[in-house]
Amino acid sequence: MSTRKVPFVPHEYYHVYNRGNSKQVIYKSPDDYQRFVRLLKVANSSQPFKLEYLDRKNAQEKQVEPLVSIGAFCLMPNHFHILLTPITENGVSKLIQKISTSYSMYFNKKYERTGSLFEGKFKAQFVDSDRYLKYLYSYIHLNPVKLMQPDWREKGIANPDVAYQYASTYQYSSLPAYVSKVHASRNIISPEHFPDYFKTSADHQSELLEWLKFLE
Repeated sequence: MSTRKVPFVPHEYYHVYNRGNSKQVIYKSPDDYQRFVRLLKVANSSQPFKLEYLDRKNAQEKQVEPLVSIGAFCLMPNHFHILLTPITENGVSKLIQKISTSYSMYFNKKYERTGSLFEGKFKAQFVDSDRYLKYLYSYIHLNPVKLMQPDWREKGIANPDVAYQYASTYQYSSLPAYVSKVHASRNIISPEHFPDYFKTSADHQSELLEWLKFLE
């Protein structure tokens, strides 16, 4: 059995991501995205969860004994990104296994398919510096801009303000929770367990616009 190259140490920071097998789409409808988002909340507990919880809009708003604290996330059509820090031993692996198993079962049943949905084991990168950790907030939250312009990182963005508006209202990301405290994904993230880089929504906007304009 192979061992994971990145050991998960409680209270350190990690960028976790995975994509569909052979780069296939893993979210085909708004319901699929919402299912995965609810799993980020409901599965993040050391206690077992029941599948019927996922059909309750307000199910387990705050988890008892969470496995990890999530600082940022973004779901794209064929992959996902999560910035997190483990709270319990093996918390990262337990969370991603619970989410991947439950979501794959849901997806395969819904679309009458069989086989692996995700491309092997999830990937993880240890965040080894404060600079890299801060950068990941921008990298993860600006991922949706690729849906507007796939080559924006290579060729620059035509209108940074429009791109920021698109990213800040993208519903399958944690950015709306940072710019609007009442957004539903506020119940998923735990900013208090991460450095306070952005004290206000204006701070988030300024940082992201700086990246967008830098790549104009």
